[in-house]
Amino acid sequence: MQHRIVVLGAGYTGAVAAGRLAKRLRREDVTITLVNPEPDFVERVRLHQLAAGQDLKPRPFAGMFAGTGVAVKLAEVTAVDVDRKTVSVTAADAAGPEELEYDTLVYALGSGWNDGGVPGTAEHAHEISSRPGALRLRDRLAALDGGRPVLVVGGGLTGLEAATEIAEARPDLDVCLAARGGLGDWLSEKGRAHLRRTVDRLGITVHEHTAVDAVQADRVTTADGRTLPADVTVWTTGFAVHPIALATALDVTDHGRILVDATMRSVSHPDVYAVGDAAMAIGPGDKPLRMSCASGVPMAWQAADAIAARLAGAKVPQVPIRYFQQCISLGRKEGLIQFVTADDRAVEKALTGRTAAFYKELICKGAAWGVANPTMGMPTRRRRVARQVTRSRARARAAA
Repeated sequence: MQHRIVVLGAGYTGAVAAGRLAKRLRREDVTITLVNPEPDFVERVRLHQLAAGQDLKPRPFAGMFAGTGVAVKLAEVTAVDVDRKTVSVTAADAAGPEELEYDTLVYALGSGWNDGGVPGTAEHAHEISSRPGALRLRDRLAALDGGRPVLVVGGGLTGLEAATEIAEARPDLDVCLAARGGLGDWLSEKGRAHLRRTVDRLGITVHEHTAVDAVQADRVTTADGRTLPADVTVWTTGFAVHPIALATALDVTDHGRILVDATMRSVSHPDVYAVGDAAMAIGPGDKPLRMSCASGVPMAWQAADAIAARLAGAKVPQVPIRYFQQCISLGRKEGLIQFVTADDRAVEKALTGRTAAFYKELICKGAAWGVANPTMGMPTRRRRVARQVTRSRARARAAA
C-alpha cells in the first residue's frame, strides 16, 4: 500500500518539495501528486521583467518532472479538509470538482498581492505577484505614450525592482516611486548610496515617507493630502497568503499563515507540512522568516527531508535556516547585493553595479535550476517507507 503525498502549489517551494521527495523516497512506496492550475513553472522573481516587456523562458512541468514519479495534476485547489484528509480541486477539463485523499499534505499555495484595503486599489492598481498580473501591466505599459506618469507604490524589494526595470525599459515614461519610509532605509550606507545614484540616473522621482490612502484611474491621494498623477499605478506594498488555510482547522495566524515547527510541520496537524509564504516559521533571532524565495526554498528542503526521514523511521534532520544576502536587480545593467546577518539585518558589505547585476542573474538562474534539481546535483538515496507507517495507515482505513 503506497503512502499518498499531495503537494499543493508548484511555485518555487512546492515544486522543490515535490521533486526532493521523489529523490528521497522509493517510487514503489509512495505516490506524489503535485497540484497546480498552470502547466509550467512561473519564475516569480522575474515577473517585473515580464511586466517591462521581456520574454521569459518557458519551463513546462512535463519536462521538469519527466521520469521522477511526480504526477502533476492541473487543477485549482478549492478546499482542504484536514480532519478527513482530503483536498477538493477543480480541473479545467473536468465535469466538476473532485477530491484527492492524502496521507501527508504539503501546503505551498503561497501568496498574492495585498491591496491593504486601500480604496480603489483593487479596481485601478496593477500587481506583479502573478503572471496574469504582470502580463496585464505589460499590455498597459505598451499602450502608454511617452511622458505619461507611472507610479510604483511600495519601497521594498519588489517595488525597487519594478520601478527600475520599467524606467530602464521605457525611459520615455515619467516613472515615480512612493515609499512609506526612506529610500532603502533598511540597507547599509553603501547600499543606500548606490540605490540613490541608480534611481537618479534612471530619472525616477522618489516620494519618500509617503503613504497612499486612495487610488483612482489617473492619480493617487497620499495620507498628507497630496495628489500624485498616475496613468498607471503599480501596487507592491506586501503580500497576502491564499485564504484556504484560514478556512481549515489548522492553527494559523490572524492573516492565515500556517503555524509550523522547525521541520515545517503543522503544530496542530502532524500529517500537514507548510512551506514558503504560506507558513509562519521562526528563524534566527526568534524572528519570523520573511516571505521570499530566500526563505521558501530552504523551508521546502527542510520539509521534504523531514517527511522522508519520518516515513523511513530515520532521524529527522534539522538544519537552521538563515539569511546571507538580499539580491536586488536595478534594471538589467545594475544591481545591489546587500549582505546581511543570519536574522536578515544589513551589514556594511555590499556588491554594486554590473557585478551585482551578474550575481543576481546567477541567483535567479540557480533558483530555476534548483526546481528541476531539488537535491542540488548531490547524489540521492531513496529510502524505503517503514513498515509500521504502512500498517498504521491500513489500520486507520479498516477502522473507517
